[in-house]
Amino acid sequence: MPQDNLIKLECTTCRQIGYYTYKNKKKLKNRLEIAKFCKWCTNHQPHKETK
Repeated sequence: MPQDNLIKLECTTCRQIGYYTYKNKKKLKNRLEIAKFCKWCTNHQPHKETK
């Protein structure tokens, strides 16, 4: 996978970057938001894509 498709996922509560993933930028134009487990909040929180 190319590096330009790599995105960071940031917790919306504590603002910690906990996940890195890939995204097809041709199909998904908007920012990605997924509910993931945050190890700092110790809870499932929504994670948003950052720059």
